[in-house]
Amino acid sequence: MPTPPTTATGPTGVPGPTGETGATGPTGETSPTGPTGAVDRRRWFALVVVLTAAFMDLVDATIVNIAVPSIQRDTGASFNAIQWITAGYALAFAIGLITGGRLGDIHGRRRIFLLGIAGFTVASVLCGVAADPGMLIAARVLQGAMAALMVPQVLAIIHVTFPAHERGKVFGLFGVVIGLGAVCGPLIGALLTQWDILGLQWRPIFLINLPVGVAGVLLGRRFISESRASRALRLDLVGMVLAALGLLMVLYPLTQGREMGWPVWGFVSMAASPLVLAVFVRYEQAKARKDGSPLVELSLFKLRTFVAGAGVQLTFGALSGLFFLVWTLCMQLGLGWSPLRAGLTGVPFSVACAAAGGVSVEQLVPRFGRKVMQAGALIMLLGALLYIVEADRYGTELTSWQLAPALLLMGGGMGLIVAPITDAALSEVPAEHSGSASGVFHTTSQLGMAFGLGLASVAFFGVLDGAAGRDPRAAIVEATVTSLWWVAAGLVVIFLLLFALPGKPRKGGDADRPAATEGEDRTPDADRILSH
Repeated sequence: MPTPPTTATGPTGVPGPTGETGATGPTGETSPTGPTGAVDRRRWFALVVVLTAAFMDLVDATIVNIAVPSIQRDTGASFNAIQWITAGYALAFAIGLITGGRLGDIHGRRRIFLLGIAGFTVASVLCGVAADPGMLIAARVLQGAMAALMVPQVLAIIHVTFPAHERGKVFGLFGVVIGLGAVCGPLIGALLTQWDILGLQWRPIFLINLPVGVAGVLLGRRFISESRASRALRLDLVGMVLAALGLLMVLYPLTQGREMGWPVWGFVSMAASPLVLAVFVRYEQAKARKDGSPLVELSLFKLRTFVAGAGVQLTFGALSGLFFLVWTLCMQLGLGWSPLRAGLTGVPFSVACAAAGGVSVEQLVPRFGRKVMQAGALIMLLGALLYIVEADRYGTELTSWQLAPALLLMGGGMGLIVAPITDAALSEVPAEHSGSASGVFHTTSQLGMAFGLGLASVAFFGVLDGAAGRDPRAAIVEATVTSLWWVAAGLVVIFLLLFALPGKPRKGGDADRPAATEGEDRTPDADRILSH
């Protein structure tokens, strides 16, 4: 394989479109040498590689839920283990996300991307050959950590590979890939599980990443050019460890407590967690004074809109983690549906979410502002209540067609919120902190998902424990209804939090922010899309 090309910078310090040495163009970026056609082919191949990696990550984050019953039957995993199989990925991804982005800025985005996709592939194989639940959990945590190295580089690579006038089209393609991943993840998982390829049951949902990952590494080495930030922030490993410890002190006893009979040490751990997080805050303040590179820019939390938006993101992540796990278990274990039927039943939800998201950003929010997101919360709440009514009425005889109206409402409502929430929450963030704010915002969503999965111990599995001796299928439907009441309560919280966001979107977007100064490598477009 050829050695990676060197990077030349123009007056702005931003690598040229391909990262190769060349003359400085009028925009301050470097113009590559060599035939234009060859350069165009290189960057479009690079785009395919990074978009495939983004698709692979999104699919793996959603593909597991549909295979949970098969995993449980094959490995004998307890419900607590099932929670960790999904929550472990989200937590590792969240904790490592900001650090992964900084590693790319410091050591080279191409290098860290290739390390991430190679590690993700190895972790996927380990998941696919896992002999027991413990090994599968460990492999999923590793997979999430490798995703935290890989994913932050995707949009940064796009930003330095394509000139400004082409980025709108490229980021549009990125949005399409994300939408496809959300729709295709459960269906791919359902098909691979249903087909039971070579008698491997659920394992192909992970092993399919092997050929994709190998191709990504080989093509990435050939076509992705190296780039670094001209002024990268330093790592904050101590801050990362303190944050991880404080979060685990809540999440571990919340997830494991039910199975252990809610021991006293669990409550002590959860009570002590705020003390550890307080130490984290003090350390971050000291880190900011020392070198200006804290893991989290604490000044962001002085902004009302950012705090409210992060609260919405955290709550929404928790509701999503809880709902999608419970919904999958209900369809397969409570209603007795096949993985394929369960996957197809979710299509109306995914399609409605994607369609509503596109309409909200392009047409509704510019006219009606935050009312669109509040309407989304109310529409999603209506869908959850309709789901509860249908489940109460039909019980274990519930059909896909009876669920479709509720799922359309819930998906459409979700799309009206998740698509525009980032711009609204970051509208008052100073330009110099836009990257940090986007990283924290995306991390908050993943943390919420991990906590939502832990909350299932109380909202869902706790109800099952109290229904011992009854029809297990009916008990699962009942537990699902209880969980949906938790979801409904969370949506009310989201509706109220949205009042703290600006009534109308900020005029001008990034255009009215200060221009990048000499030597500054800033990627506001990438930051905003990453948060979605």
